[in-house]
Amino acid sequence: MTAALRKRTRRAACALISTSLAGLANFAAHAEIVVTANDGKMVLENGSAVVRKQPLPDTVSVIDFTDGALKLLGEVPAPASVVGPPPSVAIAPDGAFALVTGAMKLDPADPTKTVPDDKLSVIDLKSTPPKVLATLQAGAGAAGVSINRAGTLALVANRSEGTVSVFTISGGTLAPVGKIQLGDAKSGPSHAVFSHDGATALVTRDGDSKISLLTVDGSKVEYAKRDLSAGIRPYDIDLTGSAAAIVGNVGASSGDNDSISLIDMTAKPIRVVTTVTVGQTPEAVKMSPDGNYVAVTVMNGSNKPSASPFFNDFGLLKVYKISGTDLTPVTEAKIGHWCQGMVWSKDSKYVVAQCMVENELIAFSFDGNALNKTSTLKMQVSPAGIRTAEP
Repeated sequence: MTAALRKRTRRAACALISTSLAGLANFAAHAEIVVTANDGKMVLENGSAVVRKQPLPDTVSVIDFTDGALKLLGEVPAPASVVGPPPSVAIAPDGAFALVTGAMKLDPADPTKTVPDDKLSVIDLKSTPPKVLATLQAGAGAAGVSINRAGTLALVANRSEGTVSVFTISGGTLAPVGKIQLGDAKSGPSHAVFSHDGATALVTRDGDSKISLLTVDGSKVEYAKRDLSAGIRPYDIDLTGSAAAIVGNVGASSGDNDSISLIDMTAKPIRVVTTVTVGQTPEAVKMSPDGNYVAVTVMNGSNKPSASPFFNDFGLLKVYKISGTDLTPVTEAKIGHWCQGMVWSKDSKYVVAQCMVENELIAFSFDGNALNKTSTLKMQVSPAGIRTAEP
């Protein structure tokens, strides 16, 4: 890296962490906060994800989205990655801190390439501006991360080594207590979510198209030796209440329509009960806090080469109604290219989606029938992961 490039990178880092301190003074107690993890390394060039010619620092952003109005409150540099499902962020139930994973880093031997990373950052959300409290090691390709509703355990899916890391949480401090092996290094554990009561967890494995069940007893987490089958390459997974979980099956990126699946958490044993087609590559799935709807960000071919017969010049945000074990389409809205995750507001009236190519967050209102854009927020670094505190 040249001296001039290092100087530009330092200037960019300073600009990225410049914040409105007045807004930050009150954000910790604010009702509607979203945290995004932003990848400064990668860019999409005609359907291929490549390293930027002049990489920017990865960052974590704290954003107010009250009533669908997006406002940046603060940023801090921390490892992040677009590789892996969008829930590479988890927020403590009390909103005190966030966990952010970094699945990939620049290759020290060749900065035009990336290699798996294992970073797990603990971000203080009560400080002004937010700050990194600790940087821990999870496993290679650390991707999806979740915290149980008791705030005592965290799970990190390690996509590049076939494991899930387990951390205990006490007083805001994390301690590693072991790893769970799930298949070989190519099984691709992508994201893990706790059941509502915290007694079990589900882990997607996009490498071998399985969803593994874990048992949880205190700080002891074990593989239950039960795998569910949904669709090709289950990737993102979400669970709001005690009745159901939703999983997105990203498929083989072959232009075919892919699917989402509903998992009945009350069945004995737990099982997949419904699968519906949603379009090309459902990158993220999120259940509304009231448990009535599922939002899906669908790539729709927007991440493919422009000459591809499967290319579309926009992605889609889709909403489905949950009725028992049925999933019924309600509405959809066009969004940008290579769009990643989304979150609902606590009252289930707003949805925020993030798009990598446009470096943008887009907020929509939702009245049970239609999505209407309420605001956008341009980011200096591409938004790749997103989460709010779980209901």
